[in-house]
Amino acid sequence: MLGVVASGAGGVEGLLDGLIRPALAAGWRVGVTLTPTAGRWLREAGLVAEIEQATGLPVRVESRLPGEAKPHPPVDCYVVAPATATTVAKLALGLGDNQALTQVCEAIGTRGVSVVVFPCVNAAHVRHPAWAGHVAALRSAGVDLVYGEDVWPLCEPRTGEFRPLPWAAVLAAVAATRSVR
Repeated sequence: MLGVVASGAGGVEGLLDGLIRPALAAGWRVGVTLTPTAGRWLREAGLVAEIEQATGLPVRVESRLPGEAKPHPPVDCYVVAPATATTVAKLALGLGDNQALTQVCEAIGTRGVSVVVFPCVNAAHVRHPAWAGHVAALRSAGVDLVYGEDVWPLCEPRTGEFRPLPWAAVLAAVAATRSVR
């Protein structure tokens, strides 16, 4: 089972065609959880229903109440894509302040569950003095970061430049988790 977690970064609207459908075609069962911002964006775009139809599972945004059944089966691998700078920082610090982050923070500490993260950030985020520490913390926990100039070159903020997200690189990192098992 692949747990897809997405945050509200530019390009998230390509999640269904860029990540979910190819993962389904590769044989994964896919459950999707969105941060509140991503949930709002994809709901407004009319994509939540399409994702639910493709996966056969409800898209999660909010926590379930005690006594409610778990809407997704247990996950073998989480992929967080796209992950905003805030999402990366919260994961590195263990701050699960919404359903999406709670799931991944727990997974980072769970033996046998792989975590892949694509930081969808710009050059200013990377120059922030805390950034290197966040990346180091995630790597030390065994998180596979799909990150670097060879994957998705950084741009300066406010350039208006749109670049498609590196879904193929994210999918390759997810596929590699199967060979590790």
